[in-house]
Amino acid sequence: MIVRLPSITTYDTYRAWRGDTSRWLPVVRDIADGHGLSCDDPHVFSTGTNLVVGLDGDLILKLFPPFLRPQCVSERGALAELRGRLGIPIPELVAEGERDGWPYLVITRLSGTVGSEVWPSLPEAERERVLGEIGAVIAEVQRVPPGSLLAIEPRWEAFMRGQIVQCRARHERLGLPAKFLSSLDDLLRDAAQLIPMDAPPVILTGEYIPENFLLGRRSNGWYVAGLFDFGDVRTGWGEYDLLGPSAFMAAGHPRLVRSLFDGFGIPRSAVNFALKRRLMALMMLHSASDPLRHICIAGWPDRVDDLVQLQELIWSD
Repeated sequence: MIVRLPSITTYDTYRAWRGDTSRWLPVVRDIADGHGLSCDDPHVFSTGTNLVVGLDGDLILKLFPPFLRPQCVSERGALAELRGRLGIPIPELVAEGERDGWPYLVITRLSGTVGSEVWPSLPEAERERVLGEIGAVIAEVQRVPPGSLLAIEPRWEAFMRGQIVQCRARHERLGLPAKFLSSLDDLLRDAAQLIPMDAPPVILTGEYIPENFLLGRRSNGWYVAGLFDFGDVRTGWGEYDLLGPSAFMAAGHPRLVRSLFDGFGIPRSAVNFALKRRLMALMMLHSASDPLRHICIAGWPDRVDDLVQLQELIWSD
């Protein structure tokens, strides 16, 4: 009997379903077989939102629940627009389709070690080099014409204005200490003027974090060897993509911040209060913003009294 995929509409239901391999592995094998692909030794990737399964022959199946269909659209579009246009490897699209309302992609598996496995143990000098490379990769992606990705909704201005409206409630819900709420209100009042709303949009992944890139090793140390996971791609103001490496990787260390900015192309003369204020606004408005859990600076809530002090701590120079 052919196993059917369920009509899941919530994250909680989806997580419970995903946790039971017997409920989806027959479907994965059937999809692979339909494309003439082997799945004798599947490997389940535990991180990430969608169901990601390694097939035989260095291929990966990404299965998206119906309520995350937009992520499939973004991923497919990004892979198409970026194909052959970057100096580092990204997955190639091998096959695509839909099963019981669940879209899926079959992509190639890249070589390298997931950044999150390596980053904590890297010496400072290697962190500087890798962050410089990350900055350069972000800039390289943003030089690629967005093409079909411009159609992703909501467009940048609508997205930002929507984020502004719900920002305070979001951070109250996530437990932002009350002492920061007054400066958050000040930031939100100015956000629409701080953030360019109608500048020519560039490709944004929103997630240049260690979990989404691969590192390789040469005789002189580690380097960025690949980039993957484009499910949250949108288009908009380029500095938005500096937030992930700022929070998760640079973590307030001046030389690391400088390496990231150098790689991205921000000169020292441009690192001023206005830039930091704009980055702070973007960080609080990011679709995944959760400062208490994402800013990797030990004890930061006790070290600053407001968001102005926080921006100086994050992007110290």
